[in-house]
Amino acid sequence: ALADEERDIPGGTGVVHYSPLGVIYGIQPWNFPCYQVVRYAIANLMAGNGVLLKHAENCTGSGLFLRDLMQRAGLPKNLFTVLLIDHDQSDLVIENDLVRGVTLTGSDGAGRIVARKAAENLKKSVLELGSNDAYIVLDDADIDSAVEACVAARIYNNGQTCVNGKRFIVTARNYDAFVEGYSRKMQAIEMGDPTDGRTGLGPLARNDLRDKLAAQVDESVRKGARAVVGGKTPDRKGAYYPATVLVDVKPGQPAYDDELFGPVASIIRAEDDEDAMRIANDSRYGLGGGIFSRDEGRARKLAAEQFDTGMISLNGFNLAIPNMPFGGVKNSGYGREHGGFGMKEFVNAKSIYMMDAAADA
Repeated sequence: ALADEERDIPGGTGVVHYSPLGVIYGIQPWNFPCYQVVRYAIANLMAGNGVLLKHAENCTGSGLFLRDLMQRAGLPKNLFTVLLIDHDQSDLVIENDLVRGVTLTGSDGAGRIVARKAAENLKKSVLELGSNDAYIVLDDADIDSAVEACVAARIYNNGQTCVNGKRFIVTARNYDAFVEGYSRKMQAIEMGDPTDGRTGLGPLARNDLRDKLAAQVDESVRKGARAVVGGKTPDRKGAYYPATVLVDVKPGQPAYDDELFGPVASIIRAEDDEDAMRIANDSRYGLGGGIFSRDEGRARKLAAEQFDTGMISLNGFNLAIPNMPFGGVKNSGYGREHGGFGMKEFVNAKSIYMMDAAADA
């Protein structure tokens, strides 16, 4: 549990005590079926809360595995409980008086539904939703290292990560060189068996997800984008989609406006550094992002003062790590996990006023 904090108050000592709220309900996605659950569950168990889990339908076994693992490790039974339920039953869980908070990682569409139900019942929620993270390549960037990092940022987990790099915004000075280098590296990535360590790109999680991605690419092309690499569903068994590079990406195309959850990169040309930052912020999302520049001090200042997003990598691609806060703004949700913040999302910060006896007299 979190330690008490003491503060000076007039005539005595103030104590801030963190009490667990009770039962916290988590709704979690399929793309990291163990990590996503551990991320919210462990922080809440450490804070003293009980945890419920509704996992994605296509990875129920992961939730049950974690339940059994925690019990084998000594966690008292039912402190972490997996619910095998549908969406209507999920609403009833949120309404239950014993449930004191709701956390969801998933799409912004699912987030709206769950947040509305939680708000109806005056229960706090934390939402970790999707994004179309922008990685900005400024005039003074090292293009070779930017290309390398931006390829990794796009294809990590076959592109199925909320904080993948998805939009690559490159200034006019570097645009042609970046497109050439990036396209060459993406073209060289071969699809194959995900259990083979030499495979560069495995399949997506389900056929319907692959088909949605393909439809987003096709619509973007109809509206003026060009696929310079990939862009066609392969004729093979499995939910495969090739590493794809789209250029001539403009507002009104899914490749510009929406989240493409797979190995499809949108490259957007900016006039200069200022225009690149404007385009990066021209999104309804704001979860992660990146800046490439040789001037680390300036990049840090831009990240801190101008980039309207939750997590920013400078000159590289980084995933979530436990000692840094994880979360976003705008349609990417609210609240934070990791970094100590996750333990304080669902606690009652009690104020206890201890007055000195002399002051009372």
